[in-house]
Amino acid sequence: MKLAWLRSLETSHQDCVWACTWLPPTDKSSGLLLTGSLDETVKLWNPDDLSLVRTNTGHCLGVVSVAAHPSGRIAASASLDSFIRVFDVESNNTIATLEAPPSEVWQMQFDPRGTTLAVAGGSSASVKLWDTAEWKLVSTLSIPRPEGAKPSDKGNSKKFVLSVAWSPSGRQLACGSMDGSISVFDVQRAKFLHQLEGHTMPVRSLAYSPLDPRVLVSGSDDECIHMYDAEGKTLFSSMSGHSSWVLSVDVSPDGAAIASGSSDRTVRLWDPKMRAAVQTMTNHTDQVWGVKFEAVGGGARGSLLASVSDDKSISLYNYS
Repeated sequence: MKLAWLRSLETSHQDCVWACTWLPPTDKSSGLLLTGSLDETVKLWNPDDLSLVRTNTGHCLGVVSVAAHPSGRIAASASLDSFIRVFDVESNNTIATLEAPPSEVWQMQFDPRGTTLAVAGGSSASVKLWDTAEWKLVSTLSIPRPEGAKPSDKGNSKKFVLSVAWSPSGRQLACGSMDGSISVFDVQRAKFLHQLEGHTMPVRSLAYSPLDPRVLVSGSDDECIHMYDAEGKTLFSSMSGHSSWVLSVDVSPDGAAIASGSSDRTVRLWDPKMRAAVQTMTNHTDQVWGVKFEAVGGGARGSLLASVSDDKSISLYNYS
């Protein structure tokens, strides 16, 4: 397994780039890269040459997360302005604007079928689920309070929810919190299942393996990448090598590798079997907020990896 640097775009945005994801191809367009920035814009890029396809505006503060609907026709952006904007990719028209209380909108992800948008609820210590047919809030998955805690206690403020990930089946949802814990929910029953322990600092990123629905990968400010059996509640692998916070993790489409981005300014490729980084990319000059593999069907090798950074740049690599 290896990464080969393909191209970078130096000033892709006017400010730090905090989020990226891939839009699946449609019958009208090939797959596009979606980025969100502190400059309040969302941009769509052609990965062949990193040419700008279009810019989506409307937020009045920085964009902290972007999400792509599995159809490839709809995208969403979440901002520090506490709004989620849902837009039609082809026309750029706004489909819905979802409002949340201050500091309750962080990472978000559409479920595999595209029926629900899950939003990490920050200070609400919960994940909010929005129905994508009518764009209504349909469920709130709350992390249980510690035993003996009173509603007035500030104990749950440590459960500030930063990250979220759907299992490949869409039956389970995991969220990562400021205190280093990861909570797993049964979505259909809206039921808290269990907590995964092991991190000592905020869990900023989560990703399930596309091939093994039990395997959940996490990245944390404690500089570690963990692999959990999310159903068996066990931590079975811990990998370290970054010299600062791990801000983003993703699992390759073939399930054989993990990519990570860190505030140590590097992108790393990890071999989970060796429990070690096999490659370090040093093309960014500031912290790397997002890494994302382009999904290719059937667990095949050979896909693109994108990374975005506070240095305002986007980089693309070939994974093989």
